[in-house]
This record gives sequence, C-alpha cells and structure tokens, in this order.
Amino acid sequence: MSNAPAEEIPTEEIDLAAANHIIDKYLTLPGNLMPVLQGIQDEYGYVPKPAIDLVAERLNVYPSQIFGVLTFYAQFHLKPRGRFIIRVCVGTACHVQGAERIVETFFDKVGIGHAETTPDLRYTFEKVACLGACGMAPLAMVNDDTFGKMTVQKVEEIIAEYNQRPMK
Repeated sequence: MSNAPAEEIPTEEIDLAAANHIIDKYLTLPGNLMPVLQGIQDEYGYVPKPAIDLVAERLNVYPSQIFGVLTFYAQFHLKPRGRFIIRVCVGTACHVQGAERIVETFFDKVGIGHAETTPDLRYTFEKVACLGACGMAPLAMVNDDTFGKMTVQKVEEIIAEYNQRPMK
C-alpha cells in the first residue's frame, strides 16, 4: 500500500503556496480531504510532510487521519518520485514472454530496482501485476506511453529517448 512508513518520510523545506491555493479551492466543500491530497500530489509529485501538516491544520483533521488515507490508497506517494515512471508488467502473460529479462535490463540501464527512484529524480521503476494489455506481452509503460512486445533492444531505445527528454 504505502511506499514509506511515517518515520521514513523526509521532512524538507518546500514552498507551500501551491498547497495553500489547493486547500483554498476545496476548503468549503464537504469531503474535501481526497481532492486536496490529490491536488497536492499533482502539484509536487508526491505528498510532502510539510503539506500534510498544513492540510491537517487548515482542514482541522488529525495528521494520523491523513496518513491513514495516504497509506491506504496506492495512488498516493510519500517520497519524491521520478519525472518518468517506468512500469513493467510481471503478470502471467508477460512473465511467460520474458518480462523478468526486461525488468533486469531496465534495472541495469537505469541503475535502480523495484520501487526506487534515481537520485536525479529522472526515473522511478515499478514492477506491476498487470497493465491490462496481455496481447502485447511483455509490456512496459513510461508515464502514459505504452511499449508492447518488449525486447532488450527496445529497453535501450526507450532509455536513450527518455534520457534526451527535459525534466519538466
């Protein structure tokens, strides 16, 4: 579920102006916690600890309740993630078509493992149970771009392409 226990969440200095703006947008709506947290994650790429404290104060909600929501839903992340999220399917159809070799090649090319992010925040890598396109197995995605019938050569081409893309 969660990608980090509460005690491992980095506390950093961030500009909370955007978080305040998001909270202002939903402040008077009932059930505003989810859209506030989603908006904050969209803005920062994850939900930073200072933003959690701000949300708790402004919405009059205990931080523990916020952490409960953040750790229950897999859509939320408590640590910074890469600009490019690489997902490789390791479900049955992809597995029998060689997904593990694709995973290992990505690991080698990007220098990180499952659920890790490169220090420059360019890439986050995730093995996933299914991407819903078994006919294209083995399958990988980078953000919203889908790559089917993956090969080691395609991994190298994908990384070369995304290494050329700007970070923002």
